[in-house]
Amino acid sequence: MDFAFLITLFIIGCIGSFLSGMVGIGGSVINYPMLLYIPPLVGVMALSAHEVSGIGAIQVLFSTLGGVLAYRKSGFLHRSLIFYMGSSILAGSLLGSYISHFMPEKGMNLVYGLLAIVAVILMLIPKKGQRADAEGEVTFHKGLAAGIAFVIGSVSGVLGAGGAFILVPVMLSILKIPVRMTIASSLAITFLSAIGASTGKVLTGQVMLLPAVVLMAASLIAAPIGAKVGQKINAVYLQWALAVMITATAVKIWLDLL
Repeated sequence: MDFAFLITLFIIGCIGSFLSGMVGIGGSVINYPMLLYIPPLVGVMALSAHEVSGIGAIQVLFSTLGGVLAYRKSGFLHRSLIFYMGSSILAGSLLGSYISHFMPEKGMNLVYGLLAIVAVILMLIPKKGQRADAEGEVTFHKGLAAGIAFVIGSVSGVLGAGGAFILVPVMLSILKIPVRMTIASSLAITFLSAIGASTGKVLTGQVMLLPAVVLMAASLIAAPIGAKVGQKINAVYLQWALAVMITATAVKIWLDLL
């Protein structure tokens, strides 16, 4: 594990964390393929899918923490939504991350590819009357929100992901949460998911300590900057940016699987 490898990880971590803070995702939808493909492409140490998921879980934990701190005074964090979805996704991600220890690499990549397709479909569904910002009290179906969060946590926990890249379109399309409130609240929900995923990955020995620390540092630096930039950009543009990023990564992973 040389210096060039660690610098490569730091750059990848900064890019993923900045984007995650800007559009309200944990970063795994960007970092998973980058960590898997870029290191060997530039001639440094290659990582396995299990190692990527392990250090990615730690990165998501700190990138979402940085994003939440940046949004804490914004007024867009919906406490009730965070409680119901956050507690369920925490339990689900802990279960999924433990199960991942017994899965082959191809199986983990397949899970990523399937989740990415679902996310792209949800992002492309027309959303009539969707609000960019909250107007009055925002309500949602608590049981539905908790159930969806548990399923998302269980599946995304396999990848060490917080699940935000599928959580965000679900919150927008099914729960009908306004865009900016979705972006802010999803960071808090994903942070709780990342706690479960990180715990499961650590307990099953899938986390490489030094690479995890490097990504952690990158997350704490870049995620708050991305969140502040995101608050100044039109919410519709943020949603389109998220759709483009998910589509690009979905195409890449399926090309490698087929």
